[in-house]
Amino acid sequence: MKIEKIIGQLFLLGFKGASIDARHPIATDLSTRNLGGVILFDRLLAEKQEQNNIISAAQVKTLTTSLQKYSPTPLLIAIDQEGGLVRRLKPHTGFPETASAAELGKNDDTTLTHIHAACTAATLQGLGINFNLAPVVDLNSFPENPVIGRLKRSFSADPECVIRHTATWIKAHQHYNIISCLKHFPGHGSSHTDSHLGFTDISTSWQQDELIPFRSLIRKGLADTIMLGHLFHKELDPEFPTSLSPAVVTGLLRKQLNFRGPAITDDLQMKAITDKYGLEEAVCQALAAGIDMIIIGNNLDYDPTVLQRIIPAVVLAVKENKISEARIHSAWQRVRKLKEQLKS
Repeated sequence: MKIEKIIGQLFLLGFKGASIDARHPIATDLSTRNLGGVILFDRLLAEKQEQNNIISAAQVKTLTTSLQKYSPTPLLIAIDQEGGLVRRLKPHTGFPETASAAELGKNDDTTLTHIHAACTAATLQGLGINFNLAPVVDLNSFPENPVIGRLKRSFSADPECVIRHTATWIKAHQHYNIISCLKHFPGHGSSHTDSHLGFTDISTSWQQDELIPFRSLIRKGLADTIMLGHLFHKELDPEFPTSLSPAVVTGLLRKQLNFRGPAITDDLQMKAITDKYGLEEAVCQALAAGIDMIIIGNNLDYDPTVLQRIIPAVVLAVKENKISEARIHSAWQRVRKLKEQLKS
């Protein structure tokens, strides 16, 4: 396979609209650029549209069927469906109400967590969505955290409680053949700012116990994928945020925690990245650091031609030895192995 087609497999891309046909830019990205995955959103924030990819269950099922039709390989169709406040499938569009992680952790009843997780996973399976970008395994170590604590996205400040409920959540998803994603490595729970909105420094707030859930779930074989947060920690890497850091991705996550699955970025259009890096630069740095799949949500900033700009930039970086070709092939092998789960 040509390297351009391999690179296409390393992206999860957002797109505009509730339906697609052969003329839609995402259909072209799938059929000619070998795009590896898509991510669905209920709104299009860049254009202040209250509706985007999700209107009703029947419409979403038709959309996912069309997406798979245009993809030459099994397509990852991803969504953020944590429950509580963070969900793209909402009750007002006919989808089930599910509890937040904080509510489930407070009840501390894994049977209840299983019920909510199974409801979510069954809903996703019925819609043709195969990849849930959840659960959050960040510790609720700073309850006033604007993006974790206040939004009730963390199960608990207690690592063992987080591990218990996360394991239950993932096993319920596995039953329905839905891939999960642990986030946000190495831990977003102690941050005082929101990486969607700008630079997020955890150098003085982050604690080693924030790694405990990640380490435990990796050892238990319950980490399908892990998402890297856009977080800066000067002791972990004095130059790069964690999602672009070789020291964090390859050193801490791969070598120290022995994670062998795909490492995924949070959306590279978040301001923690775009305030400092161009998109092409950030993509190349992430891949060089050891990231395997890159999310470009195309939601905070919409560009239907983004993939046709990005792939040549990565090819050039390979030619200039900024990224090794072996690194690209390693990422592709992890993505291929992940997709094998969809056939089982």
